[in-house]
Amino acid sequence: MYNPPSFAEQDVAVMQAFIEAHPLGALVTASPSGLFATHLPLVLDREVGAFGTLQGHIARANPHHELAGEGAEALVLFTGADSYVTPSMYASKAKHGKVVPTWNYVAVHAHGTLRFVREPDALRRHLERLTARHEAGRAQPWSIADTPEGYVDKLLGAIVGVEIEITRLDGKWKMSQNRPAEDVDGVIQGLAASDDPRQREVAEIVRERKGE
Repeated sequence: MYNPPSFAEQDVAVMQAFIEAHPLGALVTASPSGLFATHLPLVLDREVGAFGTLQGHIARANPHHELAGEGAEALVLFTGADSYVTPSMYASKAKHGKVVPTWNYVAVHAHGTLRFVREPDALRRHLERLTARHEAGRAQPWSIADTPEGYVDKLLGAIVGVEIEITRLDGKWKMSQNRPAEDVDGVIQGLAASDDPRQREVAEIVRERKGE
């Protein structure tokens, strides 16, 4: 992706933490018939591979596992908070008016090598880990063990596991870093005053990136 130095994140741990906080990714691969994308929740194992390994699953009816060959190059897109930024928030608007709207956002792109997992035991371990990750913190966490005996085993045949060993991480925090300090302050104040919690979240990220 286009990633000017002012927006680029270089810290691998920061990008890994972002993936863990925003686990729904868009898996994109190429095939003879063109690009194909699947949105799926992914678990990051930081201990496997230089940058970690993503683990998930797709429906067996999804042709993605047939279109993408074993060992294919894959790209997974993760996104987080975003917001439109009006030039009315900039102090520069009152000074010279040479300002235009923009959009602030965070994105992490994980490049890697794709493999598919079909072994029932491995799929079951993945589902246990995935549900444990997202049920954590609930008063009464649900687990696979709560289902009738044999129920999940039957469902395993309807899914295909996905693993992507990450070979490169690109992080982009486009949070007004290219604007003068007084414009950045205006963005923080303007978004923080919004009724939209997503805009207030962006305001906090802009503040963090400014170093306040």
